[in-house]
Order: sequence, then structure tokens, then C-alpha cells
Amino acid sequence: VMTTFLASKTMMAVLVGIAAAAYVWAKGTHLENAIGITMIAAGLGFLAPNLWLSSAIAKRGEKIRNGLPDTLDMIVISVESGLGLDAAFQRVGDEMKKVHPVLAEELQLVTLESQMGIPRAEALGNLSTRTGLDEVRSLVAMINQTERFGTSIAKALRNQSDALRVKRRQAAEERAQKTTVKLMAPLILFIFPAILVVLAGPAALKMIEALSKTPGLL
Repeated sequence: VMTTFLASKTMMAVLVGIAAAAYVWAKGTHLENAIGITMIAAGLGFLAPNLWLSSAIAKRGEKIRNGLPDTLDMIVISVESGLGLDAAFQRVGDEMKKVHPVLAEELQLVTLESQMGIPRAEALGNLSTRTGLDEVRSLVAMINQTERFGTSIAKALRNQSDALRVKRRQAAEERAQKTTVKLMAPLILFIFPAILVVLAGPAALKMIEALSKTPGLL
């Protein structure tokens, strides 16, 4: 995967550089300016896959974050029904494939690593490293702490699920409150001028018509 990504960066740099060179050649740009434009375009093409990767990472993290509360509820049900934590991860990973496929894939990777003989704490640490989310880090730390002190894993997971659900609701409310501010720009630029034309347009036309009929005013 790393080789493919690096190859895509090189290909994008070459293709964008060639396109920029062809454009400046067709425009008859001076040689020094043409070289500078081509180099800048090639650099932007080289960085374009990084922007795509950052966007993909953010979207993947958001999917995992949104699926954590429901997945933790399923794990709690599985643990309370008598399954071990590893078996619960495997079962929930299979059950959540269609609902939260990204998180289900991560749980399946944890299960596979545990089956290969990797300690559960290390497998969960790998999960935290792969996702890079604070919610997953706190979940992993909580699981390791409950195993170390022998407390109820089901109760701890339920509390974690409730906390994540509250946090998800608060984030949704925050985004909803920001919507009003984001709507101000399109309202001012597009909707208010149209309303002004509709409301004031007829009055302005009548005023112009009246002025044109009055001698000496126009």
C-alpha cells in the first residue's frame, strides 16, 4: 500500500507537471516563468495525494467514532451473555459488518492478532495506533485497567458507551448550532438580494415611470 501511495504521488507530479508545461507552452509564456509554473504545478500534484489521504483518514475516523457506542452496546450484551472479551469482539465484528463496516474490520483485526498469539493488550494497543482516535485510546486504557484490577468489564463498557453517546449527541448539537452562522454568507450574498429585487423592484419601476411622466423632473 505504501508503494502504491508513493507511486501515485510521483504519477500525479509528472502528469500535472506535463499538463502545466503544455499549457504554458501553448500560451507562449517566457521560459523562466514557464519553468517556475511547471515546477509549482508538479509540486502541487505531488502533494495532492496527501490531501486525499488526510480527508480519507478523517472520514474513516468519523465512521469509527460514530459506530463506537452501538458497537460497545453489542459487546456488553455479548459479555453479559457469557462470552469472553475476545469472543465478543469476534461476534460483534461479524454482526456489525453491514452497519459499521470500518469498525467491524478493526475488531476482526484485533481478533486475528489475538488468535495469532499476540497479547490482548498489545492487540488493543495496535487498534489504538491504527485508528488514532482519543475515544479508542480511552477505551483501550479502560479495558486494560479493568483486567488489571479485576473489575466488571461489562459495567465499564456500558459506562464508556453512555459517555461516547453523550459526546456524539453534543457534537451533533454543536454542528447544528454552527449551521446558523454558516447560512449567513449565502443568505447575504444570494437570498437577500433576490428578496430585495422582488420587494423593491415594482416600487422602483413605478417611481421611475411616475418621474418620467412628470415634466422637468427627468
